[in-house]
Amino acid sequence: MIAGRARFRYIKKLQRAAGYRLPDGAFHPANLEAITGSMNIDSLDPETRDQVMRFYKDFLECSCRDSPLCGCPERKFVIAILELREMGLSHREIHYHLIEEYGVDLFPADILSFLEDSVHLLEAIRSVAELAEQKELVELSDEHIRQIAR
Repeated sequence: MIAGRARFRYIKKLQRAAGYRLPDGAFHPANLEAITGSMNIDSLDPETRDQVMRFYKDFLECSCRDSPLCGCPERKFVIAILELREMGLSHREIHYHLIEEYGVDLFPADILSFLEDSVHLLEAIRSVAELAEQKELVELSDEHIRQIAR
């Protein structure tokens, strides 16, 4: 999944704030738990603190019992990438947006590959919806395919 390829650019700063070594994967369970609990976010410089707070607000806030290890952060991240693409951003622009907003680095080629896989998945959903005569789902799939593939 695309969230597994996302890396924090400022992991060394997060490690200092947490007081222990953290993996660089943005959605690694150790990082999710550190951000939602034990990390001293106030010790970070203002820019990094803002990025961590946006990351928390946009991806980690949920009411699941197992939060933040419930899978919601990864799903929200996937949705965010798809929404950015549907807003017209290219895979390179999405890459720069993720760095600027969250300090999360993701190779543009990985983003492009994810978007291509998403289109293939939507095409499969459309085909099944056609067989099941689910006209509304066919139309929704077609619309999302157009928005992502443009």
